[in-house]
Amino acid sequence: MADTATPSKGFSSLAARIVVALIAIPAILWMVIQGGYAFFAFVALISTISLYEFYKMAEKRGAAPLKLVGILFGVLINFAFVYERAQVELYQWLMSMDVRIAMFSQLQFLLVLILKFLLIVLLLELFRKKGSPLMNIGSTVLGVLIISLFFGTLIAIRELFPYGFPAYKFFTGGGMTSKENLALINQWGGYTVAALLISIWLCDTAAYFGGVTFGKRKLFERVSPKKTWEGTVFGFVFAVATMVVAQQYFINYLSLKDALIIGSFVGVFGQVGDLVESRFKREADVKDSSALIPGHGGVYDRFDSLVFVSPIVYLYIDFVVLS
Repeated sequence: MADTATPSKGFSSLAARIVVALIAIPAILWMVIQGGYAFFAFVALISTISLYEFYKMAEKRGAAPLKLVGILFGVLINFAFVYERAQVELYQWLMSMDVRIAMFSQLQFLLVLILKFLLIVLLLELFRKKGSPLMNIGSTVLGVLIISLFFGTLIAIRELFPYGFPAYKFFTGGGMTSKENLALINQWGGYTVAALLISIWLCDTAAYFGGVTFGKRKLFERVSPKKTWEGTVFGFVFAVATMVVAQQYFINYLSLKDALIIGSFVGVFGQVGDLVESRFKREADVKDSSALIPGHGGVYDRFDSLVFVSPIVYLYIDFVVLS
């Protein structure tokens, strides 16, 4: 957040934020619409950097997380959410060569990764003499679960549409799996993730300016002294409004009720995710998770809301909307 004590510094920070946003937002939205491996690569990148930033914060409190192991398994867990796409392509290639092999299901692959990760971390910590084993293991595992796993569910939302979308619920007759309908389904996936991101961005922006303009009552001063209830309400309203507009014009497989619920998830849990990261930063005694992005801080700073929102929205779309 800008330093209000020095206006020139604040203006410089705001200008940097705007320039970065003008460059980054179109690139991110392009990868979202493309989906597939391009989107997986983008999410794996921000997940990996965020995890590294988390581990650096943990080190400031005396922990010695197994960074390399955590990052390696973090990327593999991200890959687990695009595994079905890779499995189908590999299976088709093997069939063309008349080769048949047994493969894990996506859930089996994810569970195997998590179990192996836990066992390897526990075994490696037996031979380490650095720091506290409880803090080392706790920070290593927690980082992968709340960052890599949660970011992976964003990939899962995008992959629902080419691989898990029940077309029969929305299309009938012989055209159910026509190229036009399949293209529309894939488009819905891109628009859904784009709407989610835009909703989070507008929620953050509205909460900031609403708090600066009208904020009087502190939301959670011990964790984030500048956040106010007024700003939080502004953020919530804009998050819900964004999802409603998206539902009306771009993602009409959702009902109005679904849009209101998903917007509410963003408005509530997105801001909770921001508070959780603020608690981590306060514990590590740092202002930002890193200084990687000019005017914005670290990658985890920019995507902390998404980390919390993604698994909740994924579960809602998969088990309620598309069930």
